Amino acid sequence: MKTEFKAKFLQYVSNRKKEEGFTLIELLVVIIIIGILAAIALPSFLSQANKAKQSEAKQYLASINKGQQAYYVENTKFGATISELGIGIKTETNNYTYGAGLVALVGATATAAPATGLKPYASGVGLVGAAATDKTTQTLLCEGAVATAPVVPTIDGTAEPTCGAGMSAVTK
Repeated sequence: MKTEFKAKFLQYVSNRKKEEGFTLIELLVVIIIIGILAAIALPSFLSQANKAKQSEAKQYLASINKGQQAYYVENTKFGATISELGIGIKTETNNYTYGAGLVALVGATATAAPATGLKPYASGVGLVGAAATDKTTQTLLCEGAVATAPVVPTIDGTAEPTCGAGMSAVTK
């Protein structure tokens, strides 16, 4: 009976050590794998945060463009300021400072100057058409390189608006 007890006890002890838990090496391997995955994912996450902030500028400038078009239909002139358009957006947020201006009688521009580390944006609404009675409004949204000032689009009243120096048109 004693040998049977000893055999069962030894069997119990050997099984217990196998089910006891993780070794230090296994834990270190898991921590290293998690660290590598985090290092790969972090830059992607940070760039997505900047894209979200930059979408604010795109939305605001698109609203200003639509507001300028509506203002022109109602008043046969473009609005000189953002508040004059009555669209209810702030001229300064945590990410951008917004401004608006007129281009003679043929158009209006708006800019979004970034706070830090974001791309600048500029937009324009201009009258396009050959005859005075055949004019229509045309909008444009431009994007610049990081850490540069926004350059307003060129609007001359005869051709479609074009992006300023160092800026490129944003496609939908």
